[in-house]
Amino acid sequence: MKTILTTHSNPAGHWVGDGFPVRSLFTYDEDVSRTSPFLLLDYAGPHVFAPTSARRGVGAHPHRGFETVTIVYQGELEHRDSTGAGGVIGPGDVQWMTAAGGIVHEEFHSPAFAHSGGVLESVQLWVNLPARCKRAPAGYQTLPSAHIPTVNLGAGVGSLRVIAGEYQGVSGPARTFTPMDVWDLDLEAGAGLVLPVAAGRTAAVVTLRGALWLNQASEAGPCSVAILDRDGADVLLEAAHHARVLVLSGEPIDEPVTGYGPFVMNTPDEIIESIDGFHSGKFGRMP
Repeated sequence: MKTILTTHSNPAGHWVGDGFPVRSLFTYDEDVSRTSPFLLLDYAGPHVFAPTSARRGVGAHPHRGFETVTIVYQGELEHRDSTGAGGVIGPGDVQWMTAAGGIVHEEFHSPAFAHSGGVLESVQLWVNLPARCKRAPAGYQTLPSAHIPTVNLGAGVGSLRVIAGEYQGVSGPARTFTPMDVWDLDLEAGAGLVLPVAAGRTAAVVTLRGALWLNQASEAGPCSVAILDRDGADVLLEAAHHARVLVLSGEPIDEPVTGYGPFVMNTPDEIIESIDGFHSGKFGRMP
């Protein structure tokens, strides 16, 4: 089994715009080598929003050098970006946006969700790109829930959605620049499961709701993340209560990481170049 390096939660949160009350479970300001190729994970909600005619969310802003992955559990979000892509995603849907060489985008509650109000719950994950891909063209993938395969884990265990990578011969729809698995699990109380995570890969087990025991050694409560060592293989999950869990694993990108807000590059000079590129319009304009 893989050794558990750290397990922690973040009860304190902050607002991103006026539409996303998030708790950051890990960021690129920490030891990125432990989570690479993953840079950041924000868990938004669950939060009840009253009906409104106003737009709630985050207006146009830039990114460069990585990808953002947004998974919606409750509510609806609307996305637009400078490539001309966009759309609405709801429960179970995923959007995978490649900032790479530079993009400008906005994220708001959908008009229908804002009008009706309700519970918003989502995750946003930032995925690093290797240096050779950081200047690739920007892009966008919409991954509707109906296109994300679900593996039945057996009676009394639960199910696993393969968003990216592969599980038991079932491949996820997301196109990635480096090898990784992004698995979305729904585990029943009392379920036990050994997940195949290869030696040499970094891995993180994110417990969104419920509670788990990891490798019979460490307890993970709601809104928590366990970071696993690259050495060793596999991880044992045992659900103390019904749990919603995100499991991330991938081949690490062993390169320098220099981040500044929405830009993640390899050197400080590239950050300056990114800021200048955004201000000079090289990331494109919102339609």
